[in-house]
Amino acid sequence: MEQKGRENESFNKSWCPDMFFMNRASIQGRKWYTVFQEIPGMSENVKIDFLQNIQLFSSLAEHELQQIADKIRIEEFRKNQIVLREEDTNEYMYIILDGQVKVIQATEDGKEILLAIHKTHDFFGEVSLIDGMTAPATVQASEDSFIAFISKKDFFALLSVQHKVLEKLLEILCSRLRDSWKRIYLLNFKHASNRVKTLFLSLSLENGIRTPEGIVINLKLTHQEIADMTGLTRESVTRVLDKLQKDGDITVLKNKRICLSQKFVKSTNVMEQ
Repeated sequence: MEQKGRENESFNKSWCPDMFFMNRASIQGRKWYTVFQEIPGMSENVKIDFLQNIQLFSSLAEHELQQIADKIRIEEFRKNQIVLREEDTNEYMYIILDGQVKVIQATEDGKEILLAIHKTHDFFGEVSLIDGMTAPATVQASEDSFIAFISKKDFFALLSVQHKVLEKLLEILCSRLRDSWKRIYLLNFKHASNRVKTLFLSLSLENGIRTPEGIVINLKLTHQEIADMTGLTRESVTRVLDKLQKDGDITVLKNKRICLSQKFVKSTNVMEQ
């Protein structure tokens, strides 16, 4: 896969200016890029600090994390660029250093189904490494992203000696399976508003950040992406969101994140289930 790093180009990427979010422009992703590419003078501790934030590796000691850091390589992907194509043979597990990707499948009539969204510190690609089959879906960058690669050989070597990582992987896979069941469940709702509310509930459990105003879903979501996850048209999603905002159930932030109001939280018991 061709190296995508462009050190002299600048990004125009920012997070929510709200006090509950760090205003981190692309310099953070570029920092990880230079650190893992062994630029002289960059601290080894920065690698360790990053890897400790990955749920899969959170239980490892510093020297164990260092062994993983030594085996990682990085590529930069621009918005809408394909990271992994459905039915391709996959030889890597991927870790998002900075950015966001979406997991999609296309129907026979060309419609796109959005299966999942992965953000900074998430990983993907492990399923096809485990079962030896081709990639089950296409992964596409939904914003400029820096992604680390761990080879299949190193991935299995890690699992064979680090039982804590294996246990954490099983836990995460079970969580993702349950989330898939919830997505199937929401498709049984006839009313569009119920589908959207159930989706927001599901996303908030995994990606919610509690604030005085409510719970912010820490994902950038477009109307089309919400439509693809709920089996609705973009126009239907727009109508539902407009009504939810008018009723005070949600607030759509400027950076496309959605804040579920205290009213929404209390009525659905979000983050208490």
